[in-house]
Amino acid sequence: MFEKYLDKVSQVSLFQGIERDAILAMLNCLKPKVCSYKRSDYIVTGGDPYESVGIVLKGTATVSKENAAGNRIVMTLLKQGDIFGELVAFSSQMIWPATVQAHEACEVLFLPRGKIVGECDKMCSWHRILIQNFLKIISERAMMLNKKVEYLTIKSMRGKICTYLLEQYKKTGDKNIILPLNRNELSDFLNVSRPSMSREMRKMKDEGVIDFHLTEFEILDLEALKYMSDL
Repeated sequence: MFEKYLDKVSQVSLFQGIERDAILAMLNCLKPKVCSYKRSDYIVTGGDPYESVGIVLKGTATVSKENAAGNRIVMTLLKQGDIFGELVAFSSQMIWPATVQAHEACEVLFLPRGKIVGECDKMCSWHRILIQNFLKIISERAMMLNKKVEYLTIKSMRGKICTYLLEQYKKTGDKNIILPLNRNELSDFLNVSRPSMSREMRKMKDEGVIDFHLTEFEILDLEALKYMSDL
């Protein structure tokens, strides 16, 4: 019954390194639930009991929380193949920490948390790879959150932008950079408003520090970028 989802599921990072036939066998073993949602439907609500890890098979969804004033803050946009709820799987607090809502019509596959973390009778070799992938995903998410905290300590918006561009440059040593995030994702990551960030980038372009088109950036003045990263 899970054959029709195999192409999409096999591209998810959670199943990396697992053969297609084994993925199908695992799905039949894990017995996930697939649910469809209309635009604006709530997929999970913060505070609800947590039972499963979600994978977006189709469409997009937003992850949001309410602040102390009761205002809704969108934390991220989930796209096809994205996983949510992975950070709670090994926690002692089995509740959803945030609300997930369909941004457009979407389809979500829910994998039972209990069977993923090792409470499966068979525990085949492929299942062990699944758990390793799961822990890798959690580790990478934790590293990303740790990096995001570092950006919160940078006071100026220009300092945040320059630091981010320098980090991308250091990965390859190439002044021509293709950002892994689009503008909305980058503004969320840096915890700044997109319009203000775009204005600051245009100023830096006018000053001859950088040049850019969409996600393609070129560092024109590396020393100036380094200097401004400390502002």
